[in-house]
Amino acid sequence: MVATTSATFDAARRWYVLGVLTLVYALNIADRFVMSTLVEPIKAELGLSDFSIAFLSGALAFFYVTAGLPLAYLADRANRRTLVAAALAAWSLVTACCGIVQNYGQMLAARIGVGVGEAGGTPPSVSLLSDHFPWRSRALAMSIYSLGLSIGSGLGTSAGYVSDAWGWRAAFLVLGVPGLLIALMVRTTIAEPPRGRLDETPPPPMASLLDTLRFARRQPALLHAWMGAAIYTLWAWGLMWWTPSYLVRSQHMSLGDAGGALSLMNGIGGTAVLLLTLVLMGKLEKRDVRAVPLYAALTVLIGTFPSILAYAAASRQVTLFCLWIFIPLSYAPFGPTYALLQNLTPASMRAQSTAIMLLLANIANLVIAPEVVGFASDRLAPLYGADSLRRCLIPLAFVGFWGAWHYWRCAKHVAGGIERIERVPA
Repeated sequence: MVATTSATFDAARRWYVLGVLTLVYALNIADRFVMSTLVEPIKAELGLSDFSIAFLSGALAFFYVTAGLPLAYLADRANRRTLVAAALAAWSLVTACCGIVQNYGQMLAARIGVGVGEAGGTPPSVSLLSDHFPWRSRALAMSIYSLGLSIGSGLGTSAGYVSDAWGWRAAFLVLGVPGLLIALMVRTTIAEPPRGRLDETPPPPMASLLDTLRFARRQPALLHAWMGAAIYTLWAWGLMWWTPSYLVRSQHMSLGDAGGALSLMNGIGGTAVLLLTLVLMGKLEKRDVRAVPLYAALTVLIGTFPSILAYAAASRQVTLFCLWIFIPLSYAPFGPTYALLQNLTPASMRAQSTAIMLLLANIANLVIAPEVVGFASDRLAPLYGADSLRRCLIPLAFVGFWGAWHYWRCAKHVAGGIERIERVPA
């Protein structure tokens, strides 16, 4: 009776932790989408070019990845619960400050602060979850955690409505304040579990970043998972960063209508795909470990075709129809990718492995995609006017094929990679 009660309590606790950390992840993602949704009014009020406003995301990403590795190193050693709570409180406070800036320099400083804060969110969160769910359930857990993507992007893209009603500054205030309350919830209601407590082998000693990189060099499945995530986010999230502006400029939609349509695609469509992924991962990962990366490869491959047509079509109806396929499908690889990183890395390296993936992915989708597209759009504007943005997004859409290839290669090596984890000395 006592054992049954203890098991029930442990199960309830793990699902509670998963729910709270999913909410934290949603706020992390919402902040990125609110910025891309509000490009047009911010650009108009502060007198910015496409490149200069894209640089705001580049600065966030630069400081995100600069702070990310040290914070991940800390997360593999310190109290992860406290780190998540402190990071959430920090980026929520600075997000609210974005709503009161008066010039470009102040906005740049605020976005840098957001980047530093957000760097302490995801790596310790996924590491915490790996100590609440055994490895055969991690793809399921990480797929649920990835619901934060669709919830957060739906919140972020709905900022178009807030902007139309009360101005773009109000959107940052509405998004920032609740995060302070949730940070308090994390700090007071989540406990720190022993590291590697659910692994089949005892965790090895604490690893350095160099140890993690040396391990990855002998782990081809992990290398392809990192690269697959980076190229996939360059494609999907790079395109989506500019999509609100594309709909306003080339499809002649209002910001509220564009944000509303994208909010539904992300919030409803993305959640539906994540729930389907959740169901499939619960079944597939127990049958064949290759199913996890193959699922990611297939969904990226299928989503690439409508992404090309969405930015090439002259018809608004065709564009929106294709976006309704491309955007929801772009959520499918996230849960499998997080699960791959946890299953292909020893407990002592999991936060650092996640941070390396996020470093590569955020450079790809918050630095390379926004700034290269913005720079090219500025250069092409004298020739194509408002349609210059479209001309830059079409080539980016083809990058999805490259990302799918990396996930396919990961599937070739994943079984051996998991066996290699079991041989890591304690």
